[in-house]
Amino acid sequence: MPKAVFQDRKLLIATKHGKEKVIAPILEAALGVECIVNEDFDTDSLGTFTGEVERELDPVANARQKCLMAMAQSNCDLGVASEGSFGPHPSLFFVNADDEFLMFIDQKNKLEIIARELSMDTNFNGQEVRSQQELNDFCERVKFPSHAVILRASKTDTAQLVKGITDTARLEEAFYTLLKTTDTVYAETDMRAMYNPTRMQVIQTAARKLADKIKSCCPGCETPGFGITTVKPGLACKLCGSPTKSTLSHVYVCQDCEYTKEVRYHHGKTFEDPMYCDYCNP
Repeated sequence: MPKAVFQDRKLLIATKHGKEKVIAPILEAALGVECIVNEDFDTDSLGTFTGEVERELDPVANARQKCLMAMAQSNCDLGVASEGSFGPHPSLFFVNADDEFLMFIDQKNKLEIIARELSMDTNFNGQEVRSQQELNDFCERVKFPSHAVILRASKTDTAQLVKGITDTARLEEAFYTLLKTTDTVYAETDMRAMYNPTRMQVIQTAARKLADKIKSCCPGCETPGFGITTVKPGLACKLCGSPTKSTLSHVYVCQDCEYTKEVRYHHGKTFEDPMYCDYCNP
């Protein structure tokens, strides 16, 4: 049982944006660990959403680097870090998405376990505003003031910007101050977790996935983290029997002994509707 592997160990959560509020309760209950945070570790050194520090690595590599750096600084051999990206959904191009990765590293047992949650539940947005009314309309759409906004002189400006705005007085002050130097102001959502409850909920869902994956042990060697590594398409069309792009099976591979298991019809669906068949509905 994986809980015995982690029981009573300290687990470092690499964050400066309050993510421990949703991650810690889940991992402590699932693994028996004691979650801690190093307040001196600056996760923004690896990149910021507002562009003052560009993220140089892909999300998974960045989460790994963040986790390892925080663990080294804190002299802790068990850690978790999260990395989020925002933009068009990879398959639904006109819909924005929040793509969250959680990286769990156990240096003592040489484990690296990753969970991902891709969600369309996000208020991610940004636009140029020229008047108080345009600003108010934008803020209403993005759930202000429960969700913070950022104002800056332009979309790419990193010198004149005000983050973490959560009240009307500060919003108006920042807006009119910026208008003294520019004709338009760029308003955007503050996607840092502690200022964005919707994102925090997505991270919480990812944390549950991570806990479930850690607790899933390889049938061959009992190593934690036995999870899906490949999704195979090819579910047969119910009308013509041709393979479709829909999922036929999930492949699980152990990262330690490489034991492999393929599970077909993961959701109990043995055929696909003809409307998703390239032959029946080209």
